[in-house]
Amino acid sequence: TAKLIADLLTTAGATRVVTIDLHAGQIQGFFDIPLDNLVGVPLLAEYLQYKGIEDPVVVSPDLGGVTRARQMADLLGAPIAIIEKRRPMPGVAEVMNLIGSVEGKNAIIVDDIIDTAGSLTEGAKALKQFGAKKIYAACTHPVFSDPAIQRIADSVIDEVIVTDSIPVPAGKQIDKIKVISLAPLFGEAILRISKDLSVS
Repeated sequence: TAKLIADLLTTAGATRVVTIDLHAGQIQGFFDIPLDNLVGVPLLAEYLQYKGIEDPVVVSPDLGGVTRARQMADLLGAPIAIIEKRRPMPGVAEVMNLIGSVEGKNAIIVDDIIDTAGSLTEGAKALKQFGAKKIYAACTHPVFSDPAIQRIADSVIDEVIVTDSIPVPAGKQIDKIKVISLAPLFGEAILRISKDLSVS
């Protein structure tokens, strides 16, 4: 599907594409035109720094997200932990172990997408059991398929920080959710592209 979209955009006349946090990095290779894949982590980290969270630990929700967690941890000057889970059947995630320590710390789970929030809320529950104090979640793409909002509202998570890469409708904006605008980031990228400056 990603290759089809890439071909459709190129055929329609696009000469350059700017994206943010592609779910799979390989998608960049599907385009025959220049593609700039921006990163959401620095923007999310900026907000978390502004909050002044004490004793933070950045948590990757799975082994695949370690690079993103490391990037966030470096920006916040925090250690990382990794949730190790297995899937006994499709669509079911079971937390098996925690690599690293969250005891007595404020945990920040970082991911690229929140869909139904099942894995996120289960992971947060496990972090509480492992001794985490407050729990924050940060992600770029708030898909929020049902019953995500209800799960977040009922969860032990204190705050979910997302960007507006996907608009969060008024009916899904609850007190626990903080939306950060990507406009300044995309604006800067577009300006740099138009002036032939470095985007990275």
